[in-house]
Amino acid sequence: MVRGDQESLTDGEQALPAEFKADAVALYRSRPGATIAQIADDLGVNRETLRSWVRADDQRRGATAGPAASAVRPQAAGSVEDENAALRRRVRELEEERDILWKVARYFAGETPW
Repeated sequence: MVRGDQESLTDGEQALPAEFKADAVALYRSRPGATIAQIADDLGVNRETLRSWVRADDQRRGATAGPAASAVRPQAAGSVEDENAALRRRVRELEEERDILWKVARYFAGETPW
């Protein structure tokens, strides 16, 4: 079964919306210290699948660099303002992860025959 913005599938694959793929790539790029394996495991997708999404996004953007090219690494916290800025970045990152997980849960709940 293929929904509106999903790609056609081969045997054994499950369709995921393009929005989910874009969110997964954005999450990977927003966490410079994270690996593709960590993000893929967190989202419950195959590591190579996420890697292919990242590569496709790199090609679309014309970039060849990894996540460090699109995200600024935080500086060492030397003051309260620096620490607050780092904590705000972490809150945004966690909120983004939460939102992605909610979208995934809604997606799979819609496909579950109760």
